[in-house]
Amino acid sequence: MAPLWAQAFLLVTMAMTDVQGTVEKELSPECREFLYMGTPPVGLEDHSLQKICQRYNNKPRYVTLYDTANHVPIYSAYTFKRSDGEKRVDVPWMYEPQLSTVSDTREMQPFPRGYMHRNFEDAQAILDDYTNAVLYERGHLNPDEHQADPDDKASTYTLTNVVPQVREFSAGTWKEQEHVIRKRLNNYCHGTAYVVTGITTSGNMIRRHNIDRVAVPTYLWSAYCCTDYDHNAPYDERYKFPAFAHYALNEKENNQVLELSIKKLEEFLQRSTFVDKNFQIFVDDCVPPAFALH
Repeated sequence: MAPLWAQAFLLVTMAMTDVQGTVEKELSPECREFLYMGTPPVGLEDHSLQKICQRYNNKPRYVTLYDTANHVPIYSAYTFKRSDGEKRVDVPWMYEPQLSTVSDTREMQPFPRGYMHRNFEDAQAILDDYTNAVLYERGHLNPDEHQADPDDKASTYTLTNVVPQVREFSAGTWKEQEHVIRKRLNNYCHGTAYVVTGITTSGNMIRRHNIDRVAVPTYLWSAYCCTDYDHNAPYDERYKFPAFAHYALNEKENNQVLELSIKKLEEFLQRSTFVDKNFQIFVDDCVPPAFALH
């Protein structure tokens, strides 16, 4: 048992870290701007899950719920920015200092050279975890093609925003669906589009040095919410507003995307993963009060 003064010092240090750091017990107002009605998905509670306000170049960029036990993001929540889909290719991969150490920086940092990563690999994935994972590549949850500003694009290149995706799935099925959503929101969403993209897992892991390191998703899923949209859009697009969702199996084959309502996705995730019966991605499933009266 540590002496009382040491326990007190630890509690004060933890409290200061929560207030100052990027890893936040309760999200700050500036980070809640990326969430519909300022509210994160509910029904995802676990001691190993940490909320990250993803900061880059002195600004918050999006929010991630990160699993420090399995070294993957459970979801990233962001606001879609109208874009031409161009990728940014000049950004080094980054990590989140606040997950593992008391740090004086509030934002993601490029991976250091040498063995410095040993200071933080207990709580998050590192580049070495993906080096020999030949079946998988680092797949974004918040994809850079859904952002427009160069710094917003750059901020997606942190390992706390990526999961192991089967190469053929990442470059094919899932990438095509990201294009579909980008075009749909570009064309028919007039206001802010809130997007949450996440995963389910079932125990499959990337191993390094015979140690389980990074959980491999079974499914990837995504949902968007845009309450200010084009009511004159063609019906085959209009019925997918104000909100719609999709999911797909993270495999080389049999990985077709299924598009469905938010409620149907929530029901699927309640059957497929550890969310509880109150799980909700968006407040009231993104049905505005006035809309619900019709």
